[in-house]
Amino acid sequence: MAEIESDDRALALRLLTGDAEAFELVYRRHNAAMLRFCAGIVRSRDLAEEVVQDTWVAVLGRIDLFEGRGSLAGWIYTILINKARSRARREGRTVSFDDFGDGEGLAGAFDGRGHWRSMPELWEDLTPERHIEGRSVLQHVEAVIETLPPAQRAVLILRGQQELDASEVCALLDISEGNMRVLLHRARLTVRNALDQLNAAI
Repeated sequence: MAEIESDDRALALRLLTGDAEAFELVYRRHNAAMLRFCAGIVRSRDLAEEVVQDTWVAVLGRIDLFEGRGSLAGWIYTILINKARSRARREGRTVSFDDFGDGEGLAGAFDGRGHWRSMPELWEDLTPERHIEGRSVLQHVEAVIETLPPAQRAVLILRGQQELDASEVCALLDISEGNMRVLLHRARLTVRNALDQLNAAI
């Protein structure tokens, strides 16, 4: 974690000096996931693109405020969440990441560490580059993520894809760790079921 924080501070310093390569690196690392995350809040791809663009402008304009107490990704997503929620409110929508489900039905699919108890058949053959029904596996996964409820989508992107610490995800979304685990498991289960169906079609 200390090494990641050090890398983030170094990246932030490069952004502060106007390093174009540093911005391209951060942009490529986060932009696609930011769009998927934001679309779950504002419920519009066009609005999500606007909010994400505004977020990048704010990131570059405020990078001097990044203190390295958390990850750079977490700091960027804090700005994104605030902007997305403000835009959703202007559009007459309210967004809550709370889900008070108890995780019923998930215990059989995952172990205590959140890993699948058993891998589905042919899972190893489903590489991101492999094409099924005219689309890559990655495109299939992204399509499934876009159908997830906002809370599940948010947790899957932040924890599963962006690999933020559990405590950071909980703080960003203002949810408990138990709730986060349930949301993450539900999202993973949905993705797994979708890919199981692809397996069955092979």
